[in-house]
Amino acid sequence: MASMYFISCSIPHYKQFVARSRRLDICKPICLSESTSMALATVEPLIRRSANYEPSLWSFHHVQSLSSKYTGGDYVARVDTLKLEVKTMIMKSTMAQHPLSSLELVDNLQRLGIAYHFEDEIRDVLDMIYNNYYKTHDKWNSMDLNLKALSFRILRQHGYQLSQEAFFNFKDKIRRMNPCLYKDMVGVLNLYEATYHSFEDESILDEARDFTAKYLKENQEKIDGRLSALVGHALELPLHWRVPRVEAKWFIGVYEETSGFNPTIVELAKLDFNMVQAVHLEDLKHVSWWWNRINWDKKLRFARDRLVENFLWTVGVNYLPQFSLGRRTLAKVNSMVTTIDDIYDVFGTLNELDQFTNVISRWDINAAMDELPDYMKICFLGFYNTVNEITYNTLTNTGFLILPYLKKAWADLCKSYLLEAQWYHAGHTPTLEEYLENACVSISIPVILTHVKFLTSVSLTEEILQYKERADNIVRYSSLIFRLADDLGTSSDEMARGDIPKSIQCYMHESGASEDDARMYIKTLIHDTWKKLNKERAGGGADSKFAREFNECATNLARMAQFMYSEGDGHGRPHVTKSHVLSLLVNPIQMVK
Repeated sequence: MASMYFISCSIPHYKQFVARSRRLDICKPICLSESTSMALATVEPLIRRSANYEPSLWSFHHVQSLSSKYTGGDYVARVDTLKLEVKTMIMKSTMAQHPLSSLELVDNLQRLGIAYHFEDEIRDVLDMIYNNYYKTHDKWNSMDLNLKALSFRILRQHGYQLSQEAFFNFKDKIRRMNPCLYKDMVGVLNLYEATYHSFEDESILDEARDFTAKYLKENQEKIDGRLSALVGHALELPLHWRVPRVEAKWFIGVYEETSGFNPTIVELAKLDFNMVQAVHLEDLKHVSWWWNRINWDKKLRFARDRLVENFLWTVGVNYLPQFSLGRRTLAKVNSMVTTIDDIYDVFGTLNELDQFTNVISRWDINAAMDELPDYMKICFLGFYNTVNEITYNTLTNTGFLILPYLKKAWADLCKSYLLEAQWYHAGHTPTLEEYLENACVSISIPVILTHVKFLTSVSLTEEILQYKERADNIVRYSSLIFRLADDLGTSSDEMARGDIPKSIQCYMHESGASEDDARMYIKTLIHDTWKKLNKERAGGGADSKFAREFNECATNLARMAQFMYSEGDGHGRPHVTKSHVLSLLVNPIQMVK
């Protein structure tokens, strides 16, 4: 396993290179004494790059004006009543020993975003099915394809150990099916979705994925509107790769159009979505005050002002109401990453970047004030104070000092940024392997997930440190998926403004492939990495609650990357994500159909 941390490179310090860019800004001169100004009169002005980023769509006052009516005791009481009714449904289904109806109920609760209310009840259902059916070989083999595929998908999702051999004769079963029959088509769809929980070297599931995808495409027009919508949705992106909160908003609308839908579940899903959205709004407003206070949007205008988009990422990572402190913290982390990234990618000279990296590695506030240019002083001081505040809050709440871990993660990030800046100034095109080794750090996921480790609902113990080796693999695979998805969505824009080659260009340079072939290769890498991530997630049923929470946050980061960059640069271009911000953070679901 290659290390996910920064790998040193024997590239010299390229101070002599002039920054290349298609768009240049001339920096305003610093006020000097008359004699100094005369002495420097012949010195050429410093040339800096500019990415000409679009301004934010969300002003401080706009964010602070947002509100929701879905707060207060009446709504809480209604949710509690609905939850009791749903728990009774789950219990009756389990006692009746009807595995398909039980699994369909679990599947609906998960897709509607309300399964977190019923974790114990769902665990009982899955234990019952695993013990009564999977461990009994004859029962497992005698299941129809639909039940077998749905149980395989949900059980693997929750960490139960299942073999792909359950589908060794799947082709024979599918060939006997009638695509016009709802049940048969649902069975094929469930098998297609199950294949995305595969591990490496599971050839049966690989073949099943290709076979079912072809079958669904060829027969989609033969089925009714709702099922056709589900099939199209799955072929666009499998359920396992979708962001849970985004899926919940979409599926609520689909589910209530289904014949025989359960009105209790629909009401709970809608009400819960709106109440959790109200929590998200308060989290966003809290972070907006912090962003307004540090004033980077005005003092560091060369950088992207993407506070709301950065907060949207945190909702994708963990939308649950109890993760409120985590969202507030991660939104700050994401915003600092965005600004620091722009310092390295766009504004800083190589000499300044070397100084900045050195200061962050030493965590030296005095050196920062003495050595750095003014704009870097503003950035470092705001960053230094915020990270120390996060450390202080964690220490007072848990007694655990996390600063050494945060310092190392941020230093590693800046070193990876510096290496990319050195490549850029040298005109160096790395190999794909060389690029990805560094990019798994520069994509910032290790920094984000270092913070996540100390933001779970579990009290901080030695368990977090003991989990490190396995967590490193989870972090690496999440980072790789994130980096590759980012490159697919943003490389054209970034190359146009003069950034270093991304994975697509590195592969083209190394192999001689066309851009279309290179993009296809990158998509294959994403799929292969998902298999590795699935394998690392396996065994979740026996893991601790901390491990399950951490793994889910890491996986959601990979999902969010594929979501945010599916239509281009959803992070850099605010108009791309405006509709998602409105849908997830601002506009509640209408309660009366």
